Amino acid sequence: MSISLEHNDASVRVDELSNGCNLVKVKPKKESLFLPFSEWETSYPIELIQLILDVKGPAYLCDEIMRDEDPAYLHLELSRDLYAYFDSKDFQNKRILDFGCGSGASTINLARMFPKSEIVGIELCSDLLSVARRRVEFYRFSNVELMQSPSGTELPTELGQFDFVIMSAVYEHLLPDERKIIMPKIWEAMYDRGSLFINQTPNRMCPIEGHTTGLPLLNYLPKSLTMKAAYKFSNRIEQTDSWEILLRKGIRGATEREILHNLSRDKRYRPRLIEPNKQGFHDRIDLWYSALNPDRKKVLKRVMKRAMKLAWYGGGVTFMPNLTLVIEKSLNENAAQS
Repeated sequence: MSISLEHNDASVRVDELSNGCNLVKVKPKKESLFLPFSEWETSYPIELIQLILDVKGPAYLCDEIMRDEDPAYLHLELSRDLYAYFDSKDFQNKRILDFGCGSGASTINLARMFPKSEIVGIELCSDLLSVARRRVEFYRFSNVELMQSPSGTELPTELGQFDFVIMSAVYEHLLPDERKIIMPKIWEAMYDRGSLFINQTPNRMCPIEGHTTGLPLLNYLPKSLTMKAAYKFSNRIEQTDSWEILLRKGIRGATEREILHNLSRDKRYRPRLIEPNKQGFHDRIDLWYSALNPDRKKVLKRVMKRAMKLAWYGGGVTFMPNLTLVIEKSLNENAAQS
């Protein structure tokens, strides 16, 4: 049996399979629609597929489902990155905040990975949160709580303290002024020696802006030239997108220096950047290199790795496409003594 789900930008067909799953197929109605994935077999019921389509649109319908169900997608990224810094036992019986949980894919993956931990997901957008709640209901997780943020610069009241804060593909979507206000509040909600984990955030130092436009050198251009180049050469954005919309989409990414600066307002603590030291990793460049396809352009990738190591150890600059950071909340001994 096939069911058609209509949308202005694409036709969506859902075929019910004999194994109880549903095959989702998305066919764009216009060539300009950027579609990372057009087909996926899912265990989701029709009503959840429809909800994701209504909230996320057809372009990222399959992508959003895959972020939860595909073990080679978000689960692989989270487990690879987290276990480069921590052991699984470090998360047992801990409180973990999934800040900016969006539609709940990261929250669901964290709940699977750490069933003995309390996972709290908070999200500003009520539509995205409705998808996250429906997912939690679908899986019947008992260790997950979802809350709505009052605003982009506030945390829910009575949120409590956390051992770990996860920001997975979130920081880049905060506006510059929001980052300055909300990051110190997140920092305050962490226990002493707690850890802030940030990943999948585009690196502003990278020569290619691969997150929003896919264009080279855009990270180094001023606002006016960035907008002109994005409108002219990228098919990933709309010509009507304002600068604020582009910022919300993540066009400016972040730098390590910016993130650390936003966490340094509380002089009682200092943000201590941790390097990965497990699974055979020695630094974040090793971690980045491990995620690359080992069978393609081997020589080029090795050259890039060596160049990045030279830039990192020689000048403290990283040019990797995305930032993967663990920042420990350490007591500032000088401040405590004074």
